[in-house]
Amino acid sequence: MREEMAMWHLLLQLLPIICLTAGAAASLAKPGCPERCGDVNISYPFGVGDGCSIDGLWFNLTCNKTYDPPKLFMTGYEVLEISVQQGQARANTFVASYCYNSTGYMIGYNSRMYLDKSGPYTFSNTRNKFTALGCDTQAFIKGSLVDSDSNFTSGCVSFCSEEQRVVNGTCSGIGCCQTIIPVGAKRFDIWLGSSANNHSRVLGFNPCSYAFLIADDGFKFNKKDLAINGTYGDGKGKLVPVVLDWAIGNQTCESAQKNSSAYACKSDKSTCYNSTNGPGYRCNCSQGYEGNPYLEGGCKDIDECITGNYTCRAGKCKNKEGGYDCTPNIQLLVVILGVGLSLLFVLIAGSFIYWGLKKRKIILLKEKFFRQNGGLLLQQQITSHGVVVTTKIFSAEELERATNKYAEDRIIGRGGYGTVYKGILPDNTTVAIKKSKIVDETQIEQFINEVFILSQINHRNVVKLLGCCLETEVPLLVYEFISNGTLFHHIHEEGYSSSISFEDRLRIASETAGALDYLHSAASIPIFHRDVKSTNILLDHNLTAKVSDFGASRLVPLDQTQLNTLVQGTLGYLDPEYFQTGQLTEKSDVYSFGVVLVEMLTGEKPICMNRSQEERNLSMHFILSMKENRLFGVLENRVVDEGGVEQLLAVARLAKRCLKVKGEERPTMKEVAMELEGLRGFVQHPWVQSNHEETQSLLGELEIGYSGNGNAAGKDSLNNNTMSGLEIGR
Repeated sequence: MREEMAMWHLLLQLLPIICLTAGAAASLAKPGCPERCGDVNISYPFGVGDGCSIDGLWFNLTCNKTYDPPKLFMTGYEVLEISVQQGQARANTFVASYCYNSTGYMIGYNSRMYLDKSGPYTFSNTRNKFTALGCDTQAFIKGSLVDSDSNFTSGCVSFCSEEQRVVNGTCSGIGCCQTIIPVGAKRFDIWLGSSANNHSRVLGFNPCSYAFLIADDGFKFNKKDLAINGTYGDGKGKLVPVVLDWAIGNQTCESAQKNSSAYACKSDKSTCYNSTNGPGYRCNCSQGYEGNPYLEGGCKDIDECITGNYTCRAGKCKNKEGGYDCTPNIQLLVVILGVGLSLLFVLIAGSFIYWGLKKRKIILLKEKFFRQNGGLLLQQQITSHGVVVTTKIFSAEELERATNKYAEDRIIGRGGYGTVYKGILPDNTTVAIKKSKIVDETQIEQFINEVFILSQINHRNVVKLLGCCLETEVPLLVYEFISNGTLFHHIHEEGYSSSISFEDRLRIASETAGALDYLHSAASIPIFHRDVKSTNILLDHNLTAKVSDFGASRLVPLDQTQLNTLVQGTLGYLDPEYFQTGQLTEKSDVYSFGVVLVEMLTGEKPICMNRSQEERNLSMHFILSMKENRLFGVLENRVVDEGGVEQLLAVARLAKRCLKVKGEERPTMKEVAMELEGLRGFVQHPWVQSNHEETQSLLGELEIGYSGNGNAAGKDSLNNNTMSGLEIGR
C-alpha cells in the first residue's frame, strides 16, 4: 500500500512536466509568439505581432480582444480556422438577400468580398459552392480572377410554386440551387433578382431570396431556410463560412528552392508542392512526419506503433524515422504456415466455386438491370406493333470496349440528362454513346416508349438512334456520330466565329425547322422536344443540321395538344408562357427555335451579362431593336453583307412572330419551315409584305451605323436590285 502511494505521489509531481512537454510539442506557432486567439489556433507562417509571421504583411493577423472570447482577423475578415496541412483558412462572409412584401420590393442587402489581387489568398474552387435560396430567384456571382484582366460570371435559378414541392437536403433547383466557381477567384459581387413575380405567389412561405458563397461542408438545405423567421431572416448581417486557399509568394517550388534564404519550407522533413488555385507554393511534412513544415525542425517523426496507424499482421510494430517496421513473430508465423498449408487445397477448390458463383451473379445482375430498365417492355413493344426495328440492343461489354472503359478523353459532351462519349465499334463505325443519369422507375415505361419511337424516326435532320444497352444500372443510348460540333460552337466560339455564311445559316434554320415539324406532326406519335437550343443542333462535315438530345422530350398522346409538366429547359430559350403555366405545347418549341434564329442573325448569346439590364435577354433586345427601327444595328456583319434587305427583314419578322409571348399568336413549325424554305430561294417572295417606311427607316440606320460591303449596305446596291416596288426615301 505504501509503494502504491509513493507511485501516485511521483506521478502527480511529474504531471505538470508531462503536460508542459505535450503542449510544447503540439505548438505550431513561431516560438515566443501567441499560439491562440480566442478559439482559433495560430500556426506559422501566420502570426500575431511583430516578427511572428513570415512576411509581416499578408500573414500578419490581428487578435481583437474587445470580443469575448477574442476574435482573429485577416485583412478585415474574421478567421474561423487555419490549416497548415491543407493550405486553407476559413473566414466569414455576408449573405446577400432581397425581401418582398405584398406591395413589391421591401429591402435588400448585397454581398461583396474582395481579396487583394497581389495577396496570397484566393477563394477555394474545390471547397466552396455558390448557393441561392428561394422559390422565385435568379442569382448571379460576378468577379475577377488572379489575373486582374480576367473576369467571370456564373449563377443559377431556383423556382418552386408550393412549399410541399421543396425537399430537405436537396439543392437541385427547387427552392435551392448551387454551382461552382472557377479557379483563381479573387473578388466577387452577388446580384439577386426575381425570376418571375417578386415572390408574390409564394409570399406565404418564402418572401425572400438569398445568395452566398459558402464552404461545401458548412451548408445543408432545409425548407425552413425559406421562411422569414428561418435561418437567414431578412439577411441583414448574416454571416456564412467560406474557405480561402493561401500560398507562399508567386513562384513555383523549383524557382523558390534556388533562393534558399527565402525558401519557406524550413523543415528538412518537408515537401514543397505548387498551388493549384493561383501562383505560389505550399509546404507539408513528408510522409511519416507531422507538425509545422514552415519551422526549422517543425516536422516530427510519427510513432505509428503508439498511434496505431500501422499494419503488422504477422509481427510486432517497431518504429523508425519516417515509418515503421514489422518484426516477425516466429511462433505466430509457424501457426499461420501450418494452417495455410492445410487450407491451400480448400482455397484452390473454393476459388473455382467462387468465380463460378461470381460469374452467375454478374449474369443475374445484368438480367435484373435489363428488366429494371424496361428491356422486356421494349421487346413487348416490338412484338405488339409488328414492325421491323433496326435499333440494336448492345451488350455492356461492347460499349465498354468501344469507349475504352468510358475514359475521360472519350467525353465529347455533358448535359443535364447524362454524359456523351465517343465510341468506336468493332467494325470501325464511330458512334456517340450517351450514358444517362439514374432513371426514375416510374418513368421506365415512358423511357422505353421514347426509345421505341425514336428508333423508327428516319429523318435526315434528326440524329439517328442506332441502339441501346439496358443491362447496366443506367440505360445507354447509341447514336450516329456527328463530327463537326454544334451550331453554338460555330456561331459563338472564337475559333469558329463568323465561319458560317448567311446562305448556310438560312439552310440550317430551314432544316432544323423541318425536323421539328416532322416531330410535331409527321411522327407516329407527336414529340415535343422541350430543349431546342443551338447546342442541341449538331452539324456534320457538310454543315447539315442534325437535331439531337431528346432527354427532356415528351411523347404527346394523339388526343392532346398540351402537357402539364415540371418546367424544364435552358435559361434564355425557355418559353415564358410554359414557364408561367407549366403547360407544354408545340408552340414552346417554336419559341425556343425563334431564339436560335435570332442567334444566327445576330451572332449573340441568348443571355449576356455584359449587356445592359434591358438588353441582357437576347429575345427582348432583338424585339426592342425591331420596334425602334434599328434592326441592322444588331445583325452580325457577315449576315448584313450577304443577305438582301427584304430577305433579312423577312427572316427577322419570322423570328419576331416565333417570339410572341402568347403561344397562340406564334406560327406552327410547319408554317415556319415552309416560310424558311421559301426564303432560301428568295427574290421577291409573296409572303414578304414590303413596308417601305420600315425599310427606309432601317436603311437610314444602316447608312449611318454600318459600312459593310454586302447586299444590305447602302442605296446603290438596292438601286441595282431587281426587287420591284422598293423605293428609297431620302
